[in-house]
Order: sequence, then C-alpha cells, then structure tokens
Amino acid sequence: MRIVFDDIKESLAPNFKGGEKSFASRVYSDGKNKMMKGRLEPVASIGLHRHEGNCEMIYVLEGSGKMLYDGGEERLSAGDFHYCPDGHEHSFINDGDSDLVFIAVVPAQ
Repeated sequence: MRIVFDDIKESLAPNFKGGEKSFASRVYSDGKNKMMKGRLEPVASIGLHRHEGNCEMIYVLEGSGKMLYDGGEERLSAGDFHYCPDGHEHSFINDGDSDLVFIAVVPAQ
C-alpha cells in the first residue's frame, strides 16, 4: 500500500505531550498502527512520555535535534534512527536552526 504523506492534511498539536510550541504532523492510521511524517520547527519539542503497550520508531529526514531517552541524551540528524521500546520514555527537541522532519511509526496503537 502506498502512502503519500504530502497528500494528508498537516495538523498542529500545540504543546504536544507537554512539549514546547507545536508539533506538526501528517498521520495515517489503519486503526491499529500509526505512521506519521512529523515536523518540529526550531525550539519546538515533543514532551517526555512513556510508551506503554507499544513502541515507537523514528527516522530523521531533515534537520537535527536531541532525543532525551531514559534519562540520557542522544544527538540525531538526517539519516539517524531512534527506537523507543515498550516501557521506555523519550522526548524529541529541535535545538537546531531549521525544521526537524522525521517519519515515526507506532505499531499496535
């Protein structure tokens, strides 16, 4: 099945999961799995949250930022992949000077 994210209307979620500014996303869900193209403008973030009953996989397409993960910090930039397993927590922060664009997959929603 082909999914064209740019054909899906972008929605804005202010202070997503307690983060700063807004999280922009184009989301496809089949009722069980969620796939999205996300965008964080400079200084925007997704707040710290724990995955319970699911995991999340993130692939960075453009830009750079930091991922707070289980009390640590990881630098991510275009071409990097982040995996947050069930029972773990993370927060994504765009501390760069351009948009941070990524693909995220959350199976078994």
